[in-house]
Amino acid sequence: MAEQTRAVLESTLTCPQCGHAKREFMPVDFCLYFYTCSKCRTSLRPLEGHCCVFCSYGNVPCPPKQLSRF
Repeated sequence: MAEQTRAVLESTLTCPQCGHAKREFMPVDFCLYFYTCSKCRTSLRPLEGHCCVFCSYGNVPCPPKQLSRF
């Protein structure tokens, strides 16, 4: 069975403040450091030790993290 070498490019970000979840496309060539919740307008930043908001608040890690597994 072949290993998957393509990154998933969508992730659902969940705001820790209000719980609102929104599906977003992830950039493949840079990390997203800031994200504003569309419901409560909270500005999200990566948690300590994480490279981006998708790794902190998404259900799928960012493409660079996904591809580093292979």
